[in-house]
Amino acid sequence: MKAQEDRSGQPLAGRTALVTGAARRVGRVLALALARAGAAVVVHHRRSEQEAAATAAEIAQLGAPVALVKGDLADPDVAAGLIDGAARALAPVDILVNNASVFENAAFADTDCELWDENHAVNLRAPFLLSRAFARALPGDRRGDIVNLNDWRALRPGADHFAYTVSKVGLGGLTQSLAVALAPRIRVNELALGAVLPPEKASEAYGHELRRSIPLDRWPRPEEAADALLFLLTNSAVTGQTILIDGGRHLV
Repeated sequence: MKAQEDRSGQPLAGRTALVTGAARRVGRVLALALARAGAAVVVHHRRSEQEAAATAAEIAQLGAPVALVKGDLADPDVAAGLIDGAARALAPVDILVNNASVFENAAFADTDCELWDENHAVNLRAPFLLSRAFARALPGDRRGDIVNLNDWRALRPGADHFAYTVSKVGLGGLTQSLAVALAPRIRVNELALGAVLPPEKASEAYGHELRRSIPLDRWPRPEEAADALLFLLTNSAVTGQTILIDGGRHLV
């Protein structure tokens, strides 16, 4: 379905967003929020075909143009070509949401080259390649937005999730460097999330144990991350910023 030019009363009407890892979990919520705000949405997934199709169907029910693209972002050729693929599937992209990531709980001593490379390929190199392609492909008469999905651990690195955390520290640096390099046409910001959703393999005690380390004594909700995303996309004075959606966990 091709992008429509305008849907009045919606702040992102006439814009087209690519959301990586949008088939499920937080990515799905972000994609739906963009559609409700008027954007056409390209839903990227790696292998969650049924879930991606279901997300796309929900977006279509909202009246938003939608398309699906598939690819493994650990492959640099896939990451570098995804912007052009999204444009062919729907329309030129002027919002890029780098949401896809890998998340492995391995300590320093258990981190080998394979795990290190996998985390950096998806969590850091892919956003770089996507952002570079995005900047090159952005139509000359348009302004653009890039929003990276980061983690509160990037601000308070620890010993757990070692390769993942280091890749997210790098993503924070990428966000700030791109905000300078791509200004003024493209604004670049990030959301640093806490435990918005529990890991898929979490134990039953996970939520109770985690809440004790959150000052607000509750988990952030995916919808609150989506609200922050829309704020970043609709406030033209903000670039190079990190909004933490973690209930204050980075403070303790």
